[in-house]
Amino acid sequence: MAQLWGGRFTKETDSLAYRFNASIGFDKRLLRQDIEGSIAHAVMLAKQGILSIEEKDRIVKGLAEIREDVESGKLQITEEYEDIHSFVEVNLTARIGEAGKKLHTGRSRNDQVALDMRLYVRTQILETDALLKAFLETLLSLMEEHLDTYMPGFTHLQKAQPTTLAHHLGAYFEMFKRDRLRMRDIFKRMNFSPLGSGALAGTTYPLDRDYTASLMGFEGPALNSMDAVSDRDYLIEFLAALSTVMMHLSRFAEEVIIWNSNEYGFVEIDDTYSTGSSIMPQKKNPDIAELVRGKTGRVYGALVGILTTMKGLPLAYNKDMQEDKEGTFDAIDTVKDCLTLFGAMVRTMKFRRDVMARSAMKGFTNATDAADYLVGRGVPFRDAHGIIGQMVLYCIAHNKGIEELTLSELKSLSSVFEEDLYEAVSLKSCVEKRLTIGAPGMAAMREVIERNRKYLSEDWRVFENSERIQIAERGGENE
Repeated sequence: MAQLWGGRFTKETDSLAYRFNASIGFDKRLLRQDIEGSIAHAVMLAKQGILSIEEKDRIVKGLAEIREDVESGKLQITEEYEDIHSFVEVNLTARIGEAGKKLHTGRSRNDQVALDMRLYVRTQILETDALLKAFLETLLSLMEEHLDTYMPGFTHLQKAQPTTLAHHLGAYFEMFKRDRLRMRDIFKRMNFSPLGSGALAGTTYPLDRDYTASLMGFEGPALNSMDAVSDRDYLIEFLAALSTVMMHLSRFAEEVIIWNSNEYGFVEIDDTYSTGSSIMPQKKNPDIAELVRGKTGRVYGALVGILTTMKGLPLAYNKDMQEDKEGTFDAIDTVKDCLTLFGAMVRTMKFRRDVMARSAMKGFTNATDAADYLVGRGVPFRDAHGIIGQMVLYCIAHNKGIEELTLSELKSLSSVFEEDLYEAVSLKSCVEKRLTIGAPGMAAMREVIERNRKYLSEDWRVFENSERIQIAERGGENE
């Protein structure tokens, strides 16, 4: 058992207790972050005269080689180590000798793990944001393609008013756009370095925390060492944001599942994102959409888990906080997979314009426009509402749509009706008359698409990712 403590102990840790306590099985994915933070710490220690330049260079070189050997498969991370920190330090000391033991000067595993998780989550926020942006680009492309693809809009899962597929997809565009804003906000709020906070009360060594924060692209050091080692707010915020992403994906997935059903037939999912039945040869199931819908609960579970873990913890660090990782890692992997697969499924899906248009003509989606027609000819809206309600009853009784009524039938309901009603309640007219920004009319939608295209072109780059660390690794920063 390779561990970084034991001097005050007289007995070996029970093997089951050791395995229960160990985190190497899941925190090994923090290798790059642990090495990046260790390099920054070593460079700062040399700058402050706590390490010699020669010691710093040996440490930096040794850390870089460990990373390369693990990534190439030459060096294996095994369960004989308690955690990723002990793996790195033990292997470093074995390679470079006494200088390796000096790396931990002025540092605790508490601020070390806090730093590793911040560095990891920061990268994951950027990667998730990139996937969200790619999905938005898919949606925007489909919006441009389907400006005149008419379909029914729904409330209460009942047909309400006609709209377009572009307008419908645009609603999801806005949802996922807000998800990107949340990623950006979380990044800015959590981008402060805990390195140098020690176990909870800082250190007596003359560390330059501003310098290490700058090396790693942070805004600055966290300003309270107790909070720095015990803060998991950024994880809670990130998991809440990921849960919201999944909620949006799940809503979209539900609609795809409904649209794919025989009863609707609005879409056909590509074979590459469907599965069949082991007994029913005719089946083509929307499994990807169903799995996205199902995995939403998995991500919610990670959020509830970390909230429950943190709810009663006194300051500062407690071992309970080790439970922050597995659920977070799983939630991140799940969301990234769902965004990738769902985006590909939507991109390859065939939208059946003719079926959507026919469906929009049924269910009296143009009833509101018929009422507006009467209002435009001086009938008070409340009276118009009543007349159209009677018209719908008449249509149901005679199995007709509003546009199928003869002029004499219309006149029997109200003398105000004329031939021009037919144009007023056509699908094209019902949609095109809605020209306020945010509505489905083509002119309004073109304006929205143009604004969204501009939005997607304005990316955000919030830090120079490890560029100064790379300089330090090359030995070019020895101040």
